[in-house]
Amino acid sequence: MKEEIKNIENEEVIETPVVKETAESFKEEAPEVVAVPKKRRSNASIAPDKFNWDELENNAPASESKEELEKLYSESLSKIAENEVIEGTVTGLTSKEVIVNVGYKSEGVIQRNEFRYNPDLKVGDKVDVLVENPEDKKGQLILSHKKACSLKSWDRVNEAFEKNEIVKGFIKARTKGGMIVDVFGIEAFLPGSQIDVKPIRDYDVYVEKTMEFKVVKINQDFRNVVLSHKALIEAELEAQKSEIISKLEKGQVLEGTVKNITSYGVFVDLGGVDGLIHITDLSWGRIGNPEEVVKLDEKINVVILDFDEEKKRIALGLKQLTPHPWDALSPDLKVGDTVKGKVVVLTDYGAFVEIQPGIEGLIHVSEMSWSSHLRSAQDFLKLGQEVEAQIITLDRDEHKMSLGMKQLKADPWATIKEKYPVGSRHTAIVRNFTNFGVFVELEEGVDGLVHVSDLSWTKKIKHPSEFTALGEKFEVIVLDIDEENRRLSLGHKQLEDNPWDTFETVFTQGSIHEGTIVSFNDKGATVALQYGIEGFAPTKGLVKEDGTTAKAEEKLDFKVVEFNKSSKKIILSHTRIAEDKKRAEAGEILKEKEAEAESTKKAIKKVKASVEKTTLGDIDALADLKKEMEKGENN
Repeated sequence: MKEEIKNIENEEVIETPVVKETAESFKEEAPEVVAVPKKRRSNASIAPDKFNWDELENNAPASESKEELEKLYSESLSKIAENEVIEGTVTGLTSKEVIVNVGYKSEGVIQRNEFRYNPDLKVGDKVDVLVENPEDKKGQLILSHKKACSLKSWDRVNEAFEKNEIVKGFIKARTKGGMIVDVFGIEAFLPGSQIDVKPIRDYDVYVEKTMEFKVVKINQDFRNVVLSHKALIEAELEAQKSEIISKLEKGQVLEGTVKNITSYGVFVDLGGVDGLIHITDLSWGRIGNPEEVVKLDEKINVVILDFDEEKKRIALGLKQLTPHPWDALSPDLKVGDTVKGKVVVLTDYGAFVEIQPGIEGLIHVSEMSWSSHLRSAQDFLKLGQEVEAQIITLDRDEHKMSLGMKQLKADPWATIKEKYPVGSRHTAIVRNFTNFGVFVELEEGVDGLVHVSDLSWTKKIKHPSEFTALGEKFEVIVLDIDEENRRLSLGHKQLEDNPWDTFETVFTQGSIHEGTIVSFNDKGATVALQYGIEGFAPTKGLVKEDGTTAKAEEKLDFKVVEFNKSSKKIILSHTRIAEDKKRAEAGEILKEKEAEAESTKKAIKKVKASVEKTTLGDIDALADLKKEMEKGENN
């Protein structure tokens, strides 16, 4: 304590006319007092001979002047409260921090990144800050510019939107469809289409940049803000567009820069206004992608095809600056000539072949093959394939040409009778089925029909697919040729002799054969017989001897009731066998009775004859015998 007192005695005493100071003059001096240590300032304001050392040792105020000084010092400071938004003055800047004076006993330090939207911040600028803590544990004033802005930013954004003001924002990051921008501490959305009037190729170059924007949309319910940088320059561009379009004329040739390439065309910058070259106006020939003709940022000459002043749309052309290819077509080219070209378009109905740049001809699918069965053009050709064709029609005025491929091959029907005479056998390919038969191909352009009735001698076929399959090889014989209608009637069963000639001798009427019931219908059952043929048994012919009806898959003996070679029909009956057996048995009994009766008649005749020769004595005896015989005959 003594050492402390000694140090105080050695310090320089500041002469201050305490008695003469007024309250007003003291207040003016108050700011200087802040910079002097409290202990030194309070002790220096009292004369050493009047200083009460006892009070100092007891930690009591040295005098009434100290209390007045503290009161005046407190009154000189700003009154601040926690979570209050006040205005401060920037007093210092470093690379990471901003020092702000709010008139409090200490200054606040705020992170520099809270001012990133304002890179031009300088000492002396007024800024809004939020008092987070007037004095933390270290005695530091804690301020936040970001939170202050957050409280006021929504009102400021709405005000900017209502007054159509320009605001500054810091682009924080890229997101789907655009960018996230920090405006007054609010995260706003900047659509990709609103960054610039030109299409953006690389969004990342805008990240961490500060730019000017206009607030174009606010959702009050979700507190969403949409910005636009494009809107700032559109007004100026609209004026330029109006001026440029007013000077345009159809047919005028201008120089422009390729600004954007799409699948349907190319946008060209004509110096403040854009025009579109549709893909069909880029080249006289067909192109799949506009990049085959132009490149981005390339300078090209274009011709004005049309424009709309109200909609500010300009239609441009590039191919129109070169002569039409049809004008350069050789005058010697005529119908019947053979040309070569490349398939540029394929459709179901045909193929477009480019014989020279900008000149195309159509090969219809019917002109690709002599075959009468029309298929898709993709079955004959491929995109990009080089082909040779003959000119069928040529219209120079309409710029149309039709071509044919089959004309370069011989027509197979020209020699059809020599190559495929009636009765000749051939191997064909099954191409198609119908309910009535099978279409087969003997060679390209030569098709024929095998009727379902000509597939088999013995099988009853409901549909041709039961007999063969698509793409299979099929043996046929030519039955008839219709040269005029280009039709061939073919057969398959005719490759073998008609087995019904043999069946006629085997399945004679009244003959009995073993068969298996394979199916039923409402009239009877189909019965499979030997040699792979089938017969039909009516329902009444399926009753067995025990009175039950035969079932499917059951094997029985059947009697041939009817055999018709021309209609290939065999009528069978199992019941008839038992019936015939009964008839036969009844016939044998009758024959026995008839034989007995005949024998009796013969005996009577013999007796009568002998009676005539007997004596009178034998007459009675014979008469009795005759009665007995007649009696037996009557029985």
